[in-house]
Amino acid sequence: MNKAFVKEPSNDGLDEDDDAGGPPPLPAGTRNYLTPQGYQRLRDELISLIESERPKIVEIVSWAAKNGDRSENGDYLYGKKRLREIDRRIRFLTKRLDIAEIADPSLHHGSDQVFFGATVTYATARGEERTVTIKGIDEADSLQGEISWIAPIARALIKAREGDEVQLLTPGGRETLEVLKVVYPAPAR
Repeated sequence: MNKAFVKEPSNDGLDEDDDAGGPPPLPAGTRNYLTPQGYQRLRDELISLIESERPKIVEIVSWAAKNGDRSENGDYLYGKKRLREIDRRIRFLTKRLDIAEIADPSLHHGSDQVFFGATVTYATARGEERTVTIKGIDEADSLQGEISWIAPIARALIKAREGDEVQLLTPGGRETLEVLKVVYPAPAR
């Protein structure tokens, strides 16, 4: 058999198709850190896909298959495509949740040092202030001001304290950032 047709597994144990459209793969040798809320959100999505969405699509595909010619049956074709997407997402979520390591940022409440889960306000050398929250790769949402802990800015900020200056390597050169404020969520009671 030609080697071009042999699919080799990736380093992180995820198939290439499993993370299509999702977060990037984890760097080799790192852990899949998640906040408790992020873990719960991914778990809820997995349960919803398994218990609700997938059975509905299976029912539609089953109904459409009974209608005869499948090659021109839109319900059947699109249903099968959606089923593959759901199954891919289920595999991805199952693998990521299996290797997840829950890190509760509230354990650092009151600390002025940057760790996973911190909300950090920093200033650039140009005087611009920005606030970011460092989260897991599977839960970070840049539109909400959240960044992954593996992002270059997060790596530069981690372990810094309020008042520290850190160096960030950017395509435009080295940039100095000053950590102004570090906040963690309060512990649940």
